[in-house]
Formats: sequence, C-alpha cells, structure tokens
Amino acid sequence: MKIDRNLHLTYCTNIHPGEGWNQVFANLQQYIPALKQRLAPEKPFGIGLRLADVAARELLVENNLIELRSWLRDRNLYVFTLNGFPYGGFHHQVVKDRVYAPDWSMLERLNYTLRLTRILAELLPDGIDGGISTLPLSYKPWFEENSTTRAFVYRIASIHIAQVVAEMVRVRAETGKLLHLDLEPEPDGLVENSAEVINYFQTQLLPVGGRYLAKQLGTSLAAAETHLLEHVRICYDTCHFAVEYEEPATVFQRFRAAGIQIGKIQLSSALQLIVPEPAAQRRQVVEKLRPFAESTYLHQAIARDRNGKLYRYSDLVTALPDLEQIPACELRIHFHVPIFIRDYQFLQSTQDHIKTVLELLQRERICSCLEIETYTWDVLPEDMKLDLVSSIQREYESVVSYQLTVIS
Repeated sequence: MKIDRNLHLTYCTNIHPGEGWNQVFANLQQYIPALKQRLAPEKPFGIGLRLADVAARELLVENNLIELRSWLRDRNLYVFTLNGFPYGGFHHQVVKDRVYAPDWSMLERLNYTLRLTRILAELLPDGIDGGISTLPLSYKPWFEENSTTRAFVYRIASIHIAQVVAEMVRVRAETGKLLHLDLEPEPDGLVENSAEVINYFQTQLLPVGGRYLAKQLGTSLAAAETHLLEHVRICYDTCHFAVEYEEPATVFQRFRAAGIQIGKIQLSSALQLIVPEPAAQRRQVVEKLRPFAESTYLHQAIARDRNGKLYRYSDLVTALPDLEQIPACELRIHFHVPIFIRDYQFLQSTQDHIKTVLELLQRERICSCLEIETYTWDVLPEDMKLDLVSSIQREYESVVSYQLTVIS
C-alpha cells in the first residue's frame, strides 16, 4: 500500500513459517491476495518479503524469479523491501541468539545479502528506493570478554558491508535503482542504540569500509564515504528503540546530524510493565509475566528506576528474579506484540512510541518505507491470539487511522 506521495506501507512476511522458496511462495499465494482484497482491492499492494538463505538460493535458480515477477505484475503487487535479518529457521524451533548467526564477520552473511541484493534489484519497481534490513552486525554478549575479537568483527563487518555497497553502486549505475542496506539496532546487538550506531559509522564503517570501497571503485575516500552514507542506512524498529527508552525525535535528529539516513521504519510494539510498589504485588506480577518468558525468541528486557538508571537483561527469564529486588518503576520487554492493542490486562504496550513516530512522519520526510513487524502470534498466550488474516488487517488499519490517507 502507498501512503501519500512518499510512504509505502507493508507487513513483513516473517510472520509466516517457511524457509524454502516453495513454502514462502505458498504463503504469499495464501495470504497476500486475501489481504489486498480487504485493504486495497483497486490499488497497488506492497510486500515486505522475508527470505531465508535457502529460499534466496532457490529463488535464483530455474525460472523462479521470472515466475514471481509475473505473479506480482498480474496481481498489482510489488516488493520494495526485504528482511535479511534471520539467515535460517525462524519458526517452530529455538531461535534465541542463533538469529544473529552468521554475523557480519562471516562470508555466509555477505553472500546471503548479495543474493538478496540481486533479487531486490530484479523485483523493485522503477521510481522508488528499496531496502534490505539486516542484523546490527553481531550479538554483543558473544564478545563481552574479548575486546580483540569485537574489534575484528567491527573491521571485517565494515569490509563486508562495503562489498555489498559496491554491488549496490553497480546496480544503480546500470539500472537507476537505489538500493540500501538497513542495519537494525536492537537490545544486545553489537550496535543497539543511537549512540552506538553513530560511533560505529564514524569510527568503523566510514574509515574502514570507506578505504576498502574507494579501492574497489577506484575513487576518492570522500566519494566512497558518500556512497556508504547513501547505501547503508538504519532500520528503525519502534519496539527496539522503545525498549532502549530512546525518544524518536531525538534519535532522528542525532542521525540527521551525523548524515545517517533511515531506510525503513518497522512498526512494532514492545511489552511495557509499570512495576507496582508493594512487594506482594511485585511477586504477583512476576508470576503473571512467566508465560511471556517463552523458549523460542530472545526477549531482552530493560528496567528503569525513577532516576533514569537502566537495568539490562539478556532475556526476560533472567530479569524475573531481579524484578522483586531492584528499585525499578518500569520494565520494557523485547516482545513484538500486536500494534493495534495497547492494554494487555496487567501489561501495556509501547504503542505511544509508534504514535509519536507517525506524527513525526506527517511533519517531515524521514524515510519512504513503513513495515509492520508483528511476528510473535504463535508464542503469545492463548487469550491474546486472533485469526491471522484479520489480525494483520487490524494492524494495517491501526496505522492508516493516524490520519495517513492511503492512495495508489
């Protein structure tokens, strides 16, 4: 769906299980036409396509990519963003920190992303830019005890990202299509907040990646840095930045001042708990939270006290024992709950963070891509589950309701 003249709205198909291309295509055929009929029967309808590495490989053989393009064209559908964060399995298995593997220091991640670049270059319509969201380099806890390894990952990741940029520069020269790689900061990512993003760009990506790219393209370092800032952007996930207690306007201003662009905004809500004062009530709350400490995904949690001090936990299950002891007044949990709901009995969501972002989008051009990313339907407690198609429809309608008129 296209929102006003500059914004495109979609949902990320990582919601649907399936790693091979046949499974992915079957999901597209099952869900996309039904959603389009409900939401935009006479207008173009965008797709945020999630492809695991195996699906990307399979899509590039035989006539699969040609058949996909024909299927999209015949149904007035278009692909303008890819989710290249999870490399492999993402459903019906324990994911946890494996979602970061292979990280950006590994050739597997580089080659996977180059395949996605080739696919997006073929599918992207003329006249709009297209992004590939990806992990925030690596997983920070892997390197807490080894600063030398962390420095190595920063360096190799910057060179690998520069190789992707070199391919995107070539694509633009040959086709006129602008592609960008969108790093997605999140709690415990190697770059997890605005300060770490800016530091990475200034001390690693631009100098290290810039020197490599300048040599590859036979250009100056300044020109290479310009290419990097054009083709490496940020995927701003509203759930992730809310968990970090960062205000959207402040983050956007900091990035703008550093020359860093937003490539995609993912609309998603975190869980929010206002921690009660009496100890007995705290114990009750901890017990009610236990069903959310499920075993599939990491649910990083950050608590805040009244003085603004943050208490960070790598997973909700590790936060629960502390919650009765620390002087926290609020807890935010990395758990992509539906964005059209604010109150969950004793919990709330960070829906207000999304509202703030959408209000800012009405006043200034921040990016052209909005992607709804609620993928935890399967692991939500039973009383929070709804019919999938209707749920996705409500997610769209909740975004459009913020005085953002949908047009073709």
